[in-house]
Amino acid sequence: MSTRSATPQKGAASRRLIAVVLLVPLLAALALWAFAWPAARTAPRDLPLGVAGPAAATAQVEQQLGRHEGAFDIHRYADEAAAREAIEDRTVYGAVVVTPQGPELLTASAASPAVAQLLQQAVAQQAAADGTQVKTVDVVPAPENDPRGAGLTSSVLPLALAGMAAGAAVTLLGLRGVRAVGALVGVAILIGLVAASIAHSWLGVLTGDWWAEAGVFALTTLAVSGAVAGLAALVGTAGIGITAATIMLIGNPFSGAASAPQMLPEPVGAIGQWLPPGAGTTLLRSVSFYDGSAAIGPALTLAWWAALGLGAVLLGNAHKARATSAEPAPERELATAG
Repeated sequence: MSTRSATPQKGAASRRLIAVVLLVPLLAALALWAFAWPAARTAPRDLPLGVAGPAAATAQVEQQLGRHEGAFDIHRYADEAAAREAIEDRTVYGAVVVTPQGPELLTASAASPAVAQLLQQAVAQQAAADGTQVKTVDVVPAPENDPRGAGLTSSVLPLALAGMAAGAAVTLLGLRGVRAVGALVGVAILIGLVAASIAHSWLGVLTGDWWAEAGVFALTTLAVSGAVAGLAALVGTAGIGITAATIMLIGNPFSGAASAPQMLPEPVGAIGQWLPPGAGTTLLRSVSFYDGSAAIGPALTLAWWAALGLGAVLLGNAHKARATSAEPAPERELATAG
């Protein structure tokens, strides 16, 4: 080999080495920021909380809660029944009810065990300062087999990984158009059935309608796999890495699955709900513990992701077909022969 040909190769190898040395630490720093920053800054931010009872009696409670500046978004209700209904509709995470016997705290550990514990601590501390005791009632309790919600939150990452694997497999196997869409839908349905069998039937961490839960698992998987395959169909295999990085480094840590979207720094909580992991977790809680209350928003988010992803798969295939048909016949023959 001549010196001239060896020199460019050495230069290219050096550039690749520098790229690896710089990019890997950068990705590590990005991952650490995405996961550690929201976790380290977890605190209530405009967390919806109800206050129920006569206006004169609840004024002091509202004033005490207002000392936690920016922590709670207070919703006022006439009585305990209205507060319970708001919790069951997922309008608020809990409520403080003023009764003649003393304050009563209504929580919903199914919505977030972390938030329920936070409310208990905040209200109990204030009551202790006033020399009273607080009765706590869990209106929508978490399942007995999963009191801390660990089983539900642990399902977020596997579903994201399954969706990414399905989208990457369809792309790398060369499936296009209707075949790719059929494969993605079929895989999502099977994953939904398997996930519901494990989480509901075996582990007992979900307690809602079995088929609705399977549908949520399937739709969440399809939203991710469709996005992966769709972007890859439009921009090439680089789309796999771009979508996977978005889901893993933003979607998962910003989902609020372990606490609540309102417990994350702004606008992290809102961004997380626009991505499949966050929307999937919220929807799964709704169908499993709340009979579908507040399910429309996250369901539409997942449906849009799935529809846009599958549409991109079909669009990418059509674009490639037009490009191929536009090539001169000799070039197509050479491409086929190659």
